[in-house]
Amino acid sequence: MSTKEMRAVYCDTLIELAQADDRIMVVEADLMKASGTMRFKEQFPGRGVDVGVAEANLVGVASGLSAAGKIPFAATFGCFASRRAFDQFFLSANYAHLNVKLVGTDPGVTAAYNGGTHMPFEDVGLMRMVPSLTVFEPADPVSLKALVKASAAHQGCTYMRLHRKPIEPIYSEGETFELGKGKVLSDGGDVTIIAMGAIMMVEALKAKDALAKEGIAATVIDMHTVKPLDEELVLAQAKRTGAIVTAENHQTAGGLGAAVATYLATVHPTRMAMVGIHDEFGQVGTQAWLQQHYHLTSDEIVTQAKRLLAQ
Repeated sequence: MSTKEMRAVYCDTLIELAQADDRIMVVEADLMKASGTMRFKEQFPGRGVDVGVAEANLVGVASGLSAAGKIPFAATFGCFASRRAFDQFFLSANYAHLNVKLVGTDPGVTAAYNGGTHMPFEDVGLMRMVPSLTVFEPADPVSLKALVKASAAHQGCTYMRLHRKPIEPIYSEGETFELGKGKVLSDGGDVTIIAMGAIMMVEALKAKDALAKEGIAATVIDMHTVKPLDEELVLAQAKRTGAIVTAENHQTAGGLGAAVATYLATVHPTRMAMVGIHDEFGQVGTQAWLQQHYHLTSDEIVTQAKRLLAQ
């Protein structure tokens, strides 16, 4: 487990970007401590804006800053960034073809004790419906740093899911990433596991090891960007293994599983299974308990992979 919180890496990366580009700004809705951006405001007092508990206004202010030529990173809990401020983000930022970088923290079950009201299982589904929006979720500190930089360089709005706490490192320093291009972490010819985000990438790699002990070779893909989906990579794996398991800390309806299935249904129908939330609300609990309750585990990925191979 990394000793450094993901939100600290997020702030460090924004500070690094801001030192080189005075257009970089941070906009928060009374959650700078939670998002980890207090140090940014301390270092750049005039470029850290706190709008208070007003998420729609958060997006409106960020949109205004973007219209004035700034590159604003606007962060709040994922439930608020998506459900509460969706209309403002859709119209003021995206419809206006601006350059707002919206960040939703505590995705899915990582909201833990904040419970069902603060547990976004549907944010990716909502954001996938916004035309031309780039939607992504880094899996570890290295990918977070690289993808935040890629987001800043990208001309257009982005939505990033941010796991705030420490997470097991996956990548080595210096690894390169590109928005819209998945990363192949292991190469196996029997089944393909396509996962997204911090906790499910860890589970996917555990599942790969468990399957290997049973003589099943799995390809594992970090599909950090769900929109635009790396369709070329998905199609290649569908043709190669003919069996795909998606894994996400999100509703399977509207999320990564839905994106992969919708694409393959039109070009290359493939045996599929989806590990994720299945039409349920969130609830209070530890992250470990919630993962077990919603079957967001390596055991479930293994079960679904073997079910596909038995067909």
